[in-house]
Amino acid sequence: MVASCACALGLSLTLVPGLVHAQAGAPTLAATGASPAALPVITDVKPISASAADASMKAVDSSDNPYGLESLWKTSDGVAKTVLLLLLIMSVGSWYIMIVKVLEQAKMGRQAKAAARDFWSVDTLQQGVAALEANSPFRFMAEAATTAVEKHEGLMGHIPLNDWMAMRIQRAVDRIQSNTQGGLAFLATVGSIAPFVGLFGTVWGIYHALTAIGISGQASIDKVAGPVGEALLMTAIGLAVAVPAVLAYNWLVRRNKAVMDEVRAFSSDLHAVVLGSVAKV
Repeated sequence: MVASCACALGLSLTLVPGLVHAQAGAPTLAATGASPAALPVITDVKPISASAADASMKAVDSSDNPYGLESLWKTSDGVAKTVLLLLLIMSVGSWYIMIVKVLEQAKMGRQAKAAARDFWSVDTLQQGVAALEANSPFRFMAEAATTAVEKHEGLMGHIPLNDWMAMRIQRAVDRIQSNTQGGLAFLATVGSIAPFVGLFGTVWGIYHALTAIGISGQASIDKVAGPVGEALLMTAIGLAVAVPAVLAYNWLVRRNKAVMDEVRAFSSDLHAVVLGSVAKV
């Protein structure tokens, strides 16, 4: 009995100091004078999703990206900048020619429809010429045919009128075809040499990157990947310039063929009409 009382007394002496220390270190609601209802309750706690964290990290990376076109321009030498400027000129020139040629071909198609509607319904050749648009290639052919009749004299008078008329109209058709092909040679040139220009820029950039790495003596992946990756952008830029130029060249050539078919059909009919009108006179 005495032993059990002694054990209980020892256990109580061991637990009491810890309880006293805990009560002294943590203030109670009574000591602070605050009611349980007055304490703030945090309910609007939203966990940060992985997608939001990735987006914020990407924003930081894109703002502090040490690689890319801007870094390529700043760190490149005169030869690399010349290559970039040359590719830029090729790209701008190609897109300019694309837009201009599409507008010209659309205009010629509209003029072909107007010629088929207005020229053949008049009574005389002079009225037909006046009915055509001023800068129309079809009016150019009609005027060439009328002037051929007027200039069929002197030494030219020894040429049969049929042959002379065919020669004059064919010259007009050749002139029109030459005008429709303007700018296509530039597109073909850009499509052929732009990849090689970009490849030259890549080789030049890799050469300088490896030279700089060899001088510094640091061949770690962060020292190699940046300069070499920037140099490879030259090839990608060259392909980005060449592919639209090649596609536009093939497309415009096909559209030119359709337009020139209309021109040649008009020239054949015009030849017959002019000869018929001269025979009546």
